[in-house]
Amino acid sequence: MTAAAPGTAPVATPATAPVTAAITVFGTGTGAPLAPDAEAVLAAAGLVVGGRRHLDAVRAWLPEAAEEVVLGPLAPALDAVERCVRKQAPVVVLASGDPGFFGIVRALAERFGAAALDVRPGVSSVAAAFARQGLTWDDAVVVSAHGRELRTAVNVCRARPKVAVLTGPGAGPAELGAALARTAPSRVLVVASALGDPARERVERVSPAEAAERDWGTAVSVVLCLDAAREVAPVRTIGGGAAVGVAQWGLDESEFAHRDSMITKFEVRALALARLGPRLGDLVWDVGAGSGSVAVECARLGAAVSAVEKTADGVERVRANAVAHGVDVQVVHGSAPAALDQLDDPDAVFVGGGGRELPAVVTACARRARRAVVVAMAALDRVPAARAALVEAGFACDGVLLQSSRLAPLPGDVTRLAATNPVFLLWGVRPSTPGGSEGVAQ
Repeated sequence: MTAAAPGTAPVATPATAPVTAAITVFGTGTGAPLAPDAEAVLAAAGLVVGGRRHLDAVRAWLPEAAEEVVLGPLAPALDAVERCVRKQAPVVVLASGDPGFFGIVRALAERFGAAALDVRPGVSSVAAAFARQGLTWDDAVVVSAHGRELRTAVNVCRARPKVAVLTGPGAGPAELGAALARTAPSRVLVVASALGDPARERVERVSPAEAAERDWGTAVSVVLCLDAAREVAPVRTIGGGAAVGVAQWGLDESEFAHRDSMITKFEVRALALARLGPRLGDLVWDVGAGSGSVAVECARLGAAVSAVEKTADGVERVRANAVAHGVDVQVVHGSAPAALDQLDDPDAVFVGGGGRELPAVVTACARRARRAVVVAMAALDRVPAARAALVEAGFACDGVLLQSSRLAPLPGDVTRLAATNPVFLLWGVRPSTPGGSEGVAQ
């Protein structure tokens, strides 16, 4: 409302006008005390919104005339806040931890404008959980699985050594553990429940398999997923998961161990990466991985990666290259398409090589890829079948013939052009694919 002259009725503002009434948001519930003036602010409130336990904790401070709304579905609570704001009555919202961190501040700011909010943050469940473990979290990635697909959280946990997962119904420690037991069994899960409650707080370190076998109840505050060998990291200048925002991709072949130059050349790899679009929260398959150069580069760009390789020496080479570049890659020893059955559905797939089984491999990949399939081939004869497999799977298909010449020295301090072998690169993109990985903070 706009301010009214003395003796006149207040004038309603348009719905798009900024709200000026104060909404005070207190973070509570993780052991830290409320702000020093919390009692006085609550005593003057016309409406108090919060979870049942939060309201019970401050009941002695609430005025008898104050309306109370127990948080459940968000929309009715926001409507109640709006009614109170329009009467210019003070509103207090009680939330868990830091309400500006994956919390109610976002919804309040969208509805009423940030200028209407007075936020007094508490200690977030993420900060409290890491503190209980004696760990810093400036190098952690935080991902929310509350009301979102669990697969994004699983992929982030596979790709990063230190992750905090905000859980929700159907996406708790048991479900996260079951997924990681198959793909990253060496991870350690720290399940923090009822943080800040002296009588009920529990913080337990378990394996993914152990987590999958438990009923954790409804008191889980947050789950940490750790690579025990890397949970203590060097000091950082910029927060967020390691290797996010790499400075270079399309790395030179000399950056990888490979056999007899059997490696995707950097010119081809750079374009393949552009079409794959690997990012944090994604899962990428590298099928026919060879040296694993594409797998490693996708992992460096933030994706979880499964590399499929049929030769035993190739499997060891992929693992060695992943270790050399400090990334996690799940390496599967087997032949496609049969070996793909054990893998989770990917966002994008790179298919290298070009044997007789290529059309069947591309078909199998296209049936399960959520966004894109990229195929590299040296043999002209394989191109029509690979393209047909992508088109028949409903992908929009395009491609190029890449034929580059590199600078090469000659005697006499002169330079020539040395041609590399031509490679066909096809890519199929599924129409109307969703963009972005929601719920991830770095």
